[in-house]
Amino acid sequence: MQKDFLWGGASAANQIEGGYLAGGKGLTSVDLIPHGEYRREILAGLRHYEDVPEGQFYPSHEAIDFYTHYKEDIALFAEMGFKAYRFSMAWSRVFPTGLEEEPNEEGLQFYENVIDELLKYNIEPIVTINHFDVPKTLIDNYGSWKSREMIALFEKYATVLFKRFKGKVKYWISVNEINMLFHLPFMGAGIYLEEGENREQVLYKAAHHELVASARATKALKEIDSDAQMGCMIAAGDYYPYS
Repeated sequence: MQKDFLWGGASAANQIEGGYLAGGKGLTSVDLIPHGEYRREILAGLRHYEDVPEGQFYPSHEAIDFYTHYKEDIALFAEMGFKAYRFSMAWSRVFPTGLEEEPNEEGLQFYENVIDELLKYNIEPIVTINHFDVPKTLIDNYGSWKSREMIALFEKYATVLFKRFKGKVKYWISVNEINMLFHLPFMGAGIYLEEGENREQVLYKAAHHELVASARATKALKEIDSDAQMGCMIAAGDYYPYS
């Protein structure tokens, strides 16, 4: 077996962190998706996130509280023999609305603490810049990835991460499972489909904006840290022959 093979696990900020408003974090698309009967319609961008009765349960708000327990969890990863851990950073923990000129230092410090803890156990951090979650303000103001305005905002966010974690993070993923926006638009990209919109046109345009943002981020990474590597991620399944 190749000695530098990276074996480990993966998670997303919105799946595990909790602390959904802790440390100055803003609301994201995933924080607006409830469990239960309305979930599927909201995931699919067919029901607006505000169009639900009060008292819904939102899984991302607490999750497994990795935000508080990351040291214990990473110690368990080390015990399991992890050589790598792929995790995402929440855009709204770094830029609470996505529109700020300066990042939220408390959010950046949290991720630096996580990275340092991984490195302490010789676990290679692999960081996803955006795993579905879009700051709520960018959904309300721009319609999320429907708008070309998102490209520059994403590049600003990514550039802050590259500068802060240069020398600590060698492997980056720009966008998780970009093709999920075609299956579940709100979950995958914070997109709510307005009545009368051409679904196919809206989604292909949004995917184009995400791909341009990914390319811009890759260019920025190479200018800041030429040794680092960027990848992307698609959602796929297992395929078996019919006969």
